Amino acid sequence: MLTLDKIYHASFTLKKYVRPTDLIHAPKICPDSDIYLKTENLQITGSFKVRGACYKISQLSDEEKAKGVIACSAGNHAQGVAMAAAINQIKALICLPDGAPISKVEATKAYGAEVCLVEGGYDEAYAKALELQAEKGYTFIHPFDDEFVIAGQGTIGLELLESLPDLEAVIVPIGGGGLISGIAYVLKSLKPDVKVYGVQACGAPSMELSIKNNKICRLPQVSTIADGIAVKEPGELTFSLCSDFVDEIVTVTEDEISTAILTLIEQQKLIAEGAGAVAVAAAMFGKLPIQGKKTVCIVSGGNIDVTILSRIIKRGLLTSGRTCSFNIELLDKPGQLKKVSQIIADLGGNVISIHHERSNEGSDINGCFLRIELETRNYEHIRQIREGLIQGGFKLQN
Repeated sequence: MLTLDKIYHASFTLKKYVRPTDLIHAPKICPDSDIYLKTENLQITGSFKVRGACYKISQLSDEEKAKGVIACSAGNHAQGVAMAAAINQIKALICLPDGAPISKVEATKAYGAEVCLVEGGYDEAYAKALELQAEKGYTFIHPFDDEFVIAGQGTIGLELLESLPDLEAVIVPIGGGGLISGIAYVLKSLKPDVKVYGVQACGAPSMELSIKNNKICRLPQVSTIADGIAVKEPGELTFSLCSDFVDEIVTVTEDEISTAILTLIEQQKLIAEGAGAVAVAAAMFGKLPIQGKKTVCIVSGGNIDVTILSRIIKRGLLTSGRTCSFNIELLDKPGQLKKVSQIIADLGGNVISIHHERSNEGSDINGCFLRIELETRNYEHIRQIREGLIQGGFKLQN
């Protein structure tokens, strides 16, 4: 059974393995609330997952350690298990989805673990890990549905109350549910009036759906940039704990996640992966009743591949009105481009790129099209530039 004693023991045990992460005041994230960020993205392996993995492996018997350990993961649990295995000088085999970010795969190998890439997502990696466990006799380290793993994650709850005793609400990412189960159990046991909210990606809402239906539900598929929480089915233990201790679960879109990642970079100088940013997205886009409350968003991880990060930043810029593009129909005569550029410059827009194309079949024989991409301040700024171009006599296509 999960108990407070077990979580306190985990906290004591983990002192030599993990760092207590900082709590950063970030009021700009959501001006209507008093927001703090729990920076688990700055944890030793770049994610909270090392807590549960280290505590679980520290409690294995000598016989279990001698067999070696096996785990499945989208990447962060993999690194936690690999690090814990290295500390305990035991063999580790990690099954990872073949689409896992390269940075997570290489980081797992760097800790000395053997990696088995499995075609598909987390659930396929899970099935492969169980198959190899039965075949080779490894000790399986579950990423979330295990009381020792949950106890390890629950140490974050103890740190929150120590750092912010007057905490009123906490927003936690949910994949399989291990992180929120541990945090919710601690907070509801020690300070029951604290609200505990969970967040999932719209493309992977397994726990939200399960809680709504009062039974564990399995999704046919998941699709989200938040690969760390792309889980088709919650665990039995985590479902039970979330049912008992979590106040509400909401979802956020891909665009909202991208905007949250960009906001964390710009405002807080923090790198978060998709799963690590969903709590911030929920706060930013008003998904939860946290107005006026002292609220902590758990930034659960920062292990994001650089190539994915660049695409997410671009998407975040688009969705927050920081970049835009206009398709303008022009007469093909001298001075048109100069006039367009002057209007944009006068209104404070910054041109990133221009593509000029002669008219196509069916359009004005003297016409041409100009696709122009801009840096802008926000959606209001975009509207001002659009109106300026229309008032300047230019025809904009949708």
